[in-house]
Amino acid sequence: MTFAWYAHLRNMSAKPWWVAALASWGIALFEYMLQVPANRIGYQVMSLSQLKILQEVLTLTVFVPFAVLYMREPVKLDYLWAGLCILGAVYFIFRA
Repeated sequence: MTFAWYAHLRNMSAKPWWVAALASWGIALFEYMLQVPANRIGYQVMSLSQLKILQEVLTLTVFVPFAVLYMREPVKLDYLWAGLCILGAVYFIFRA
């Protein structure tokens, strides 16, 4: 979803917003076709809260390299702090 949500900011800044929206929806549709079955499978062994935190971990894991490598954003210490907060959330949601 990171690519669908943010890549148009770099690639399609000169195009009308609706062109970017259609391209993003096309990418997102493919990703949703993978996400929905994955959530159904995951929900058989994890709680809804655990699935959500796992999604946030994966989002941050994908977003940071995307922001730095693709969007050419500077590396920020805030990424570390955000990662530590997510790690804390993982601990509290997955503890027995």
